[in-house]
Parts: sequence; C-alpha cells; structure tokens
Amino acid sequence: MAALEEEDKEPEAPTFSWMPADCVPMADGEYDAIVLHVDRNQYYGADSASLNLSNLFAKFNGGKQPEDRFFEILGQNRDYNIDLIPKCIMACGKLVKILLHTKVTRYLEFKSLDASYVYRSGKVYKVPATGGEALSSSLLGLFEKRRFRQFLVYLQGYDKDKPETHKGKDLTVMTMQQLYDYFSLEKLTQEFVGHAMALQTDDSYLSKPALPTVMAIHLYVYSLDRYGTSPYIYPMYGLGGLPEGFSRLCAIHGGTFMLNRSVDEVLFGADGKAWGIKGGNEVAKAPLILGDPSYFAKHGKCACTGKVARSICFLNHPIPNTNNAESLQIIIPAAQLKRKNDIYIVLVSNSHQVAAPGKYVAICSTTAETADPIKELQPALALLGPIMTKFDDCVELYEPTADGTADNCFISKSFDATSHFESSSADVLSLYKRITGADLDLNINADSTKGDY
Repeated sequence: MAALEEEDKEPEAPTFSWMPADCVPMADGEYDAIVLHVDRNQYYGADSASLNLSNLFAKFNGGKQPEDRFFEILGQNRDYNIDLIPKCIMACGKLVKILLHTKVTRYLEFKSLDASYVYRSGKVYKVPATGGEALSSSLLGLFEKRRFRQFLVYLQGYDKDKPETHKGKDLTVMTMQQLYDYFSLEKLTQEFVGHAMALQTDDSYLSKPALPTVMAIHLYVYSLDRYGTSPYIYPMYGLGGLPEGFSRLCAIHGGTFMLNRSVDEVLFGADGKAWGIKGGNEVAKAPLILGDPSYFAKHGKCACTGKVARSICFLNHPIPNTNNAESLQIIIPAAQLKRKNDIYIVLVSNSHQVAAPGKYVAICSTTAETADPIKELQPALALLGPIMTKFDDCVELYEPTADGTADNCFISKSFDATSHFESSSADVLSLYKRITGADLDLNINADSTKGDY
C-alpha cells in the first residue's frame, strides 16, 4: 500500500458521542460538517468486502468456523483476500477517474488482468480488440476477419467531435444494428463485440443509436492499449482495499467510522424526511443519509428487481484453455445459451495477492432467470475444470424507488451480476449528482497520472 504523503498523515479519529434515543431533530443549520459511517459488519465493504478463509466460511455456514482440514487443503488465512462480489476495473473507465479525482489511488496498488475471453459454442476465445488480433484470432473466419478489421479501423478513426471522421454516418441516429450491417458483420461477431467489448448486458442496444456503444468500444480498446494484456485492472489484495482507501480519506477530513455497529431503523420526522438513525437505544442525527438498500428496505424505500446467483470456487489450477492465465474475465453471451442475461467469470490468484500460491479463486455470476439460480451457473462451472470447494449464494437485487431529494434518503442500487464496475460507477455518479445537484468533474486523463497506480 502506498505511503501517505506527509501533509496527509492521519489524525486520531475523533470521538463521536451518540445521543439519547428520546432526543429531537436539530434545527436547520446546526449540523457539523462531519461524516459518520456505520456498518453492521466487522469489516469494510459490506456485501463487496474481501474476506479471509475463516470469515468466508463463517458467512456461508451460519457463523461456524472451519475445521483444520479446510486450512490444510487451501492454506492459511493470511494468504487470502476473497472478494464476495468481484468486479474488474476498466483501466480508463469511470471508476479509475473517480479514484484519481479523490486521490484514493495513493492508498492502492493495481495490476492488470492477464486476459479477457468470450465464450462461443462450448469453448473460450481471447477477445480480439485490434486489427492484428482480429487477423490472427481463431474466433473469426477468414472473410469475417477482414470485415471485422475494417470495422475496427473505422471505429478507431472515429472522433465524435470531428465530422470528417464520420464517413457520412450519423451515429446519433444510425442504430448499432445498422452499423453492424453496413460492415456485413456476422451475428456471432456482433455478439462478442456487443457483450465482451461494449459490455452491453442485453441486446436492446442493437435498436438504439450506435454512438454510446461505439464510445464503449473506444473505452475498451483505449484501456487495452494501456497495458496490452487486457483492458482491466484489479487491486492488489482484493477489492476490499477500495472501501478501506475511502475510509482513510474520510478520516483525514474528520470523518468517523463505526464497524460492527447495527442500524435498527432510519428515523423520520412528521414531514417524511429522515433526520437520523437508531441502533439499540442510541441515536445519531444527520441532514442526509446514504446507504445500500438493506438499510432502507423495511421502510419501503426500495423495490426488488430480481436475483443474482454467485458461486465462489477454489481451484488448484488455471482455467483450462486460457493459456494458463493467472487472472482473467470470461463473458458468456446470453444468446449462446438461449438466455436473457450473460454469465460472467472472474479468475484471480496469488498474482494479485488474493490466494495462496498455486491456488485460484474463480467467481461465477449471473442474473437469475429460473427457480434454480445456482443451476444456471453450470455452463460457467463446467469451464473451470475440477473444483476443490465452492460457496454458492443467491441474493435479491434492490434499487431505490425515489431519488432521495424528498426524504433525505440517498440509496444505492444492489451490486448486479456484471463482472465489471461500469454500472456501479454510473450509480455512484448518479448518487453524487442527486446529493450535490452537480455532476462530478471527471475531466481527468488517466494516462496523465499513470504513475499513481
């Protein structure tokens, strides 16, 4: 972890005095500018935390601790930082810009993933993202390689602010399907471009203007060009470093963190606006409250939008047919399995300091479509080879029913099944605008600050 700069040495955390339960809301303007972060868990990150073996086993076994044989097979606690919800970070995407803007990168160290793959007809193929890769890829036929290369050349030369690069095409009107058809791309090529490069979650994008999808492909290729192996980066020691980094930044500016502290209810005034939280017989007051849906569901502030199935698998080998990659992402497009939703696989290992040497953690996820969600992951599990042990989970997805401006409750969406942070980053930016009334300034070039991570 990067050392703190001298002027940012962390002060002792200020003490926070909880108030009696029978207190009344403070008058407007009497709040101090301070952040109180309360978490019912004993670790940072809540549902997206990075856990050691003991905590992971306890989470999926009602608090029970594993037997010694469990450690004999997998290794020691100190060797593992297992992400409950793994998500890759696009190297030049929104989350990186948020981290650079807030300077949280000073507390983190990143490493690129080895590769990005896509599934087709029972096999996995490296995603080609350049003309050279297209010509050498076994994913494409001879004539399709040439057509795909022409498609990439057009996209790489396209600049939305320079009409001379548009070649007579108005991508704000022309649909993505029409753009594919112009280059005579086959359906299977459209499939991996849309889902494995543009990261679309369904095929509704085909009938929409092409520009957003083209810009998403630009981001993919731009991020790939940064490292040359894949467009994704991942924090050393797991994603749990992200909330820890933000907590350190918060503490520097006077914020207070309370882990292992329950929040029994959100308190509302007669006007319907939230003014505080209650835990046990203690109350904390605040002019606005942020949280994930689990803290607000009982107050009718969230709606269930579906379920997501996840399986955390421990392997003693890389995933077969991936050139022994120690970290990667695989996307299984929904159409390949006659589904509505894609299936995702993220593999991490000791190369990112999240598993013992020689051990691998593969996490599969998808949006549930049947009454047996874990069974829906079987096509992904079949790609992994022999599995040492695994932990299955199926959770409901929620999103807020209002934007928070009327009741002071600013609620995030649940983490979806995608294996990347693009949708979650968009949700964070939406929260920021709803709270402040302005967009977060992301006019920062990731290339200009590459040394920060």
